[in-house]
Parts: sequence; structure tokens; C-alpha cells
Amino acid sequence: MAVYSQDDLFDLAGSPVLGAPDGAPGLEMSNPEREKLRLIHERLCREYGCPVGYFHELSPLDELVSSLLSHRTRNSESGAAYKELRRRFPDWVAVRDAPTAEVQEAISACNWPEQKAPRLQQILGLVTERRGGDLSLDFLEHLSIPEARAWLEELPGVGPKTSAAVLIFSRLRRRALPVDSHHHRVAQRLGLIPMSLDVGPAHRVLEDMLPPEWDAQMVYDDHEILMFHGQRCCFYRAPECARCVLLDLCPDGQARLKQAAARPPKGRARPGPDAGL
Repeated sequence: MAVYSQDDLFDLAGSPVLGAPDGAPGLEMSNPEREKLRLIHERLCREYGCPVGYFHELSPLDELVSSLLSHRTRNSESGAAYKELRRRFPDWVAVRDAPTAEVQEAISACNWPEQKAPRLQQILGLVTERRGGDLSLDFLEHLSIPEARAWLEELPGVGPKTSAAVLIFSRLRRRALPVDSHHHRVAQRLGLIPMSLDVGPAHRVLEDMLPPEWDAQMVYDDHEILMFHGQRCCFYRAPECARCVLLDLCPDGQARLKQAAARPPKGRARPGPDAGL
């Protein structure tokens, strides 16, 4: 297997998420990168607790719908939209065939229901068509992870985050790594990925960095604890670097604290060139 340099990895980051069979990493990362990720994982597991329990037990099709509703929407709002959709319609066939206005009304709790309702119905129709009339994604269990993700990502609006979510959050519990905005921000600040790397292509780099011996639970834990850290310490604005358990591993946090120490105290002007003369 070829060994790629860091620059090679970033050039490859825009490629589709493929990898080795059944989700094993497709690129061989250097030992320092993997060892840093392992150390981050161990510390955050001590901080937040591992293994992290799965938050629901949905079929892969249920998870796909849930993930589509969650795009750019708070979990509480997308969760309410999903529950209302299930309350109003007996099954996904009924959602697929309902007047779009009724679906839009049912998911009004989430952002952009006027866009998500027709897209959801389109996707349900495409799954039915591609599966010869069977509106189910249970067959994904029998595909390799790269094949399953490629199948999902051919659906409109389904990218690497959603395809990974369907595989790992659903009852399939497959080894796939979703990267949300918190996970992405923490990985950038820790130097695992460059600041210039967008969240979409970051999936490829971060997945290939995973230790090959990690099972689906550990990959799920990795996503969850990095997300927790972004929500509880490494905030988008004013991250609390001084209390971060990863500070010695974080070049961004060290730079922030150094800059803060160099600033004059509030209320005191920096001395000018003639001060004291």
C-alpha cells in the first residue's frame, strides 16, 4: 500500500469517500498522525465518557429521513418535525405519495420545509424506483461500506455526512464517520486537518486517519466526543482554551492564549515610544 504525504492527503481530500473494503482506511497515515488521534480520543473519552450510547434505534430509511430533516436545523426542531411526520402518516409510502403541501406542513418545525418536503418525496420515489418497488434501505447491510455510501450519495442532497449517518446511527451500526460542524472545527484547531479544508472533503481525510482496529462503536465514540468538545469547550466564538484537556496538543489554542497574554490589560494603554522620558 502506498504511503501518502500530508500534501498528498490534502490533494486527495476532494475525492469521493471510497477507501478499502468494508470501511477500512484507504490511505496509510503516518504514525504521528494516528498516535495524535488516539491520544485525543483517550483524553476526550475520559472527559466525556466512553462508550457513548446510541441515541436511537432507527431503520436506515428512517435515519435517512431524519438526517435530511436535520440539515441546517437544530436537533430539537428536526426531531419535532420527524415525530410529526410519523404521527401524520402511517408509513414512508404514504409520505412519498401525499400532497407535497401536507408533507411541508408536517415538517414545518424544521428550517426550509418548502424545500425539504419535495426533496424528501423525490428521494423516497427514487429509492422505490432503484429498488424495484421496495421502499427500504435494509439491503445496505449486505454491501461493503464504500458501496453503500456510493449508493446513498447518488441520491439528490445526500453527501458524505448523511451517508455516514445512515450507516452508523441507524440500527445497521456500520463503521462510517460523520463530520458535523463541531467535529470539523475541533479537528481544524487541533491541526488534524488544515483550516482551509471544508467539511465535505474533511470526511475523507479524517476517515483515513482512523486506526484500522477501531470498530463501529469506537468510530461513533470519536464523532460524538469531538462533537461534545465543540459544544462544551471549543466554542465557535471564545473557545475556553485555558481549561481544555487537549491544550498541549492544540496549536490553535496555544496561539490564542499566547496572543491573549501579549495584550495589555483592559483599561491600560500600551506605553508609547516616549513613555518615561
